[in-house]
Amino acid sequence: MYFTGIDIGSTSAKAVVLNETNNIVYKLVMPTGWSSLETANVIKEKLAETNINYSDSKFVATGYGRVSVPYADKTISEITCHGKGAAYLFNAKDCTVIDIGGQDTKIISIAKGQVVDFIMNDKCSAGTGRFLEIMANTLGVGLSQLFELAKTGSGISISSMCTVFAESEVISLIGSGQPKEDIAFGVVESITNKVKSLCGRHASSNTNFYLTGGLCESDYIIESLSKKLEATVISNPLGRYAGAVGAALVAKSLK
Repeated sequence: MYFTGIDIGSTSAKAVVLNETNNIVYKLVMPTGWSSLETANVIKEKLAETNINYSDSKFVATGYGRVSVPYADKTISEITCHGKGAAYLFNAKDCTVIDIGGQDTKIISIAKGQVVDFIMNDKCSAGTGRFLEIMANTLGVGLSQLFELAKTGSGISISSMCTVFAESEVISLIGSGQPKEDIAFGVVESITNKVKSLCGRHASSNTNFYLTGGLCESDYIIESLSKKLEATVISNPLGRYAGAVGAALVAKSLK
């Protein structure tokens, strides 16, 4: 029997399959695209190619597009799934999870392996992966290059919290001849400052911080957050799959 979690986010979709002993036997990530339903069907086809079918698996869907997975046995909120997934990936019972997603940023408090509270920035794309993508495009670089530039930059602060105004601010900085490295530094600082603000309003002191989401493999983001929070922020190469892992764990509880 297999237990499959499908996390259809605003920008990328992930799937994770657990076996009876809670080991990950299959995972995939792909762009969500314009249609969550189409993406869900592609995931189903890819799972079938590995002999993971509806007849021998429980399916749980989460994320922005969870209602678009017609073959799911159950749908559940991404907060619960990210909490469970992070507890699994980091073997943590008491911690704060930072999830920087495509369209929102979530700060989730976990106690004894269970979600006890959370705060979400979902009213504006400022402080999210989408914000970084827009700023990187404005600078004419990719995300990895943006982080490399930011490492050697300094001195710039992006004051606008609205993505539209921040983009105009970046364009003005480019026009005034500011070094690209310094602008990149300011862009990343605006993200980590936003996360720090959310954690300051929510996370308890002396907590362990774990980073999930699409930026989980960015050493520079981890370094910047650690400095801002005055604590070691820990990540995991599988951090982007936290929601899908949590959904798979829920699927196992349906057994």
